[in-house]
Amino acid sequence: MRLVFLGPPGSGKGTQAKILAGKLGILHISTGDVLREAVRNGTDLGRQAKTYMDAGALVPDDIILGMIKEILQNNKGGFILDGFPRTAPQAEGLDKMLADLKLRLKAAVNLSVSDSEVLKRLLGRFYCQKCGSDFNVNTRPPKTAGICDNCGGKLLQRADDTDAVIRNRLKVYREKTKPVEDYYKKQGILVEIDGAQEFDGVTSSILEAIG
Repeated sequence: MRLVFLGPPGSGKGTQAKILAGKLGILHISTGDVLREAVRNGTDLGRQAKTYMDAGALVPDDIILGMIKEILQNNKGGFILDGFPRTAPQAEGLDKMLADLKLRLKAAVNLSVSDSEVLKRLLGRFYCQKCGSDFNVNTRPPKTAGICDNCGGKLLQRADDTDAVIRNRLKVYREKTKPVEDYYKKQGILVEIDGAQEFDGVTSSILEAIG
């Protein structure tokens, strides 16, 4: 089972990817985690990526694809790719890389969530200044407003969780990823999932859709 997960910020794709990977016994590959680990370990690709990151530039697609390829070369089993591809050229590069490894995707799972739902979710997010625990006033509220259940620390909102910033992130996401959805739709592997369902319902819908 080889899958890519698509969805806007706040759609829950990262959490769903972890859950599904555990249920299916396959790798969960978060490109953000892969990038940070390669830099931390000082691999060749990690050092190349760091030069771009230190300059505040985007890491080129070929470096990210190279990191993913290194992981898959050592594990030819199933995987869920979370956070990549985000553009049509990245999707094309991923297909080429998988073809080199004689692998192919089973499905591209797209979690559809309205902008209003994303705003509600992200504006409700808070984190503990002391221990880093996450809370959400809509789905996982703290027992005492503004106070962490785990350590009693103060709960803060992320600096980029504002209405204007979230709306801009959504605009950029829609512009860049619509071509990715179209790309996989043409291949006949795009699976649309209602991401606004309650959490377990989303998980069940994905499992049913991928068979």
